[in-house]
Amino acid sequence: MNLTVRFFAAARAAAGTESRVVDIEPAATLGDLESTLSAGNPELATVLERCSYLRDETAFTDRSLPLGICSTLDVLPPFAGG
Repeated sequence: MNLTVRFFAAARAAAGTESRVVDIEPAATLGDLESTLSAGNPELATVLERCSYLRDETAFTDRSLPLGICSTLDVLPPFAGG
């Protein structure tokens, strides 16, 4: 499936882009996706370790669960302030 990954704040800075489309199987886990996204980019790998995610606007945090069929994943690093 084609998945649009949208990066915010520090994740955007580390990724060097606002979004990226990846071709990934629905059976792939969030951890698998993190590995794919951060391949060759250790700075992004470090940021992703602290991020939370929204899968089609629903919180998704378990890195061992399959992504399932979805179209958008938002990458949200911790935010300061409130």
